Amino acid sequence: MHEIAFPLLAGLVLVALAFDFLNGLHDAANSIATVVSTKLLKPVPAVLFAAGFNFAAYFLTILFPSLHKVAETIGKGLIDKDLVTPAVVFGALAGAMFWNVVTWLKGIPSSSSHALVGGIVGAGVAHAGFTGIQWTGLNKTLVAIVLSPVLGMALSMLIMLMSSWLFARARNKTAERSFRSLHLMSSAAYSISHGLNDAQKTMGVITVLLFSTGYLKGEFAVPHWVAIRAFFDHSGSYPHEVK
Repeated sequence: MHEIAFPLLAGLVLVALAFDFLNGLHDAANSIATVVSTKLLKPVPAVLFAAGFNFAAYFLTILFPSLHKVAETIGKGLIDKDLVTPAVVFGALAGAMFWNVVTWLKGIPSSSSHALVGGIVGAGVAHAGFTGIQWTGLNKTLVAIVLSPVLGMALSMLIMLMSSWLFARARNKTAERSFRSLHLMSSAAYSISHGLNDAQKTMGVITVLLFSTGYLKGEFAVPHWVAIRAFFDHSGSYPHEVK
């Protein structure tokens, strides 16, 4: 256990929530890009739509606690949780936030998740060497980095071919009406899944910080207040994308 004064702990929690807010701000454009570019929704309604469904993911985690797997991987699946110190947490967050700002300013659609993973592993290795790496969790993440764009491209091509075949004889108005509804449904589903994934990163960071400093007793589990605050900050940053 690494002792730390409560004001410093509170400060680190605020830094983690700042990363969560920045992450949401960074990713807001991803969530609304398709519905805005196709003029299905105007920017402000699109942002509110995405933010609402991002936060709705919180209620799924209440119904299905097993959905906290991402938070567990971030908190204890990359670096041995017993080796995590407040300095490691700060280094990981600072590195990820720096990269988020750079990619945001440059307009690069980079993954905040992978930035945080790199920050955690880098800070952990700098603190305790390579022995502290949890290779099972890290390998799964590295495989996902490669598979996610490949699977996304393959599935999108398959869906495009199937929909083109199914609607080959449809009238323009019928196809337009159907695809507008389906587009909204897919956008809502994307926002929910995005909230489930991205808000949990901050949940995992704060939970391992509380665990390593002795403020979280017993087994490694995400406290309720951490979950709701992470979802609130991540979704609440979306409206700030629209000036």
